[in-house]
Amino acid sequence: MSTLGAALPIRIRGIEKKYGPVTILQRLDLDVAAGEFLTLLGPSGSGKTTLLMILAGFVRPDAGSIKIGGDEIIAAPPHRRNIGMVFQNYALFPHMSVSQNIAFPLRQRRVPAADIVRRVTSALEMVRLNGYGERRINQLSGGQRQRVALARAMVFEPRIVLMDEPLSALDKGLREHMQLELRDLHRSLGMTTIYVTHDQREAITMSDRIAVMNGGAIEQIDRPEALYAHPRTHFVASFIGESSFIPVDIRDGVPWFRDAKLQTTARTSSSGRYLMSVRPEKVRLAAAGGDDGINILAGVMGDVIYQGDSFACSIDIGDGVKLTMRDYCREDTMARLPARGESIRVSIAASDAILVEAG
Repeated sequence: MSTLGAALPIRIRGIEKKYGPVTILQRLDLDVAAGEFLTLLGPSGSGKTTLLMILAGFVRPDAGSIKIGGDEIIAAPPHRRNIGMVFQNYALFPHMSVSQNIAFPLRQRRVPAADIVRRVTSALEMVRLNGYGERRINQLSGGQRQRVALARAMVFEPRIVLMDEPLSALDKGLREHMQLELRDLHRSLGMTTIYVTHDQREAITMSDRIAVMNGGAIEQIDRPEALYAHPRTHFVASFIGESSFIPVDIRDGVPWFRDAKLQTTARTSSSGRYLMSVRPEKVRLAAAGGDDGINILAGVMGDVIYQGDSFACSIDIGDGVKLTMRDYCREDTMARLPARGESIRVSIAASDAILVEAG
């Protein structure tokens, strides 16, 4: 089944949704490129599923515009939008066979019988379920059901595919396997895809870009590696990966913690309170002295937590602030770890000390 040329861009402007006094989406803007895999990432209640349902046509917004390929679709019913949808619970028909489930959207569109057979066969091959067409849904594993749902969403060659946490019901091993399968399938078909999840590792694994949602708004949108390396807010830094936060005062553009002047490649013209975000793998035990571009902080060694291939240490640097240091379990590294309660110094490169907005 070929969908070359079918991908279209999406332009969302001023989408707003309220339920009574509660605002779910706050005049949200979003652009999705043709053929892009974009993930809406955020905690429960952040508005990501509501936005997906508005795109699909199942929820009507209170205000705003949605254009697909330049055509306004805000008033179009779901079946007129030519959008494929994969739901969290798959929404398969248990009384139908695999082939009948996949053929359902084609029959709804009154596609000729011969074309239905051809397209269903092609869809089964696409998701590697050849020979499963006559099986019932209750005879399939969770991963196989997920593939049937995906084939049904794509069999009518939609211009957009929306996925609402389709892997959340799978166990860890199968979920990680399906993440790679979905990513490879997207690359081969080139479909514009919007994916909803609250799992940041899943989003990082699969996405071209990630839109981090919080409180009905997009807090930051960027490539996964850029979001991880350069978060702009406390929320994004804490939601994408793991971070320690050092409260700093900005004086003449320079961050200070207690009486220590810190170095960072980040710049701000604002004065006042900020947070310095530091990833655990960027914290290291410091040698004597210090070099330009390296921050040296004194602290006290806390607990060391063994995590299989790595370990994590808690380090108290004063004023109730604790840093997490993580490293791989190499023999030389483990041998030179200070004991709990020992005074130590840690180093953080200026390029790894990221200023983020507090709050």
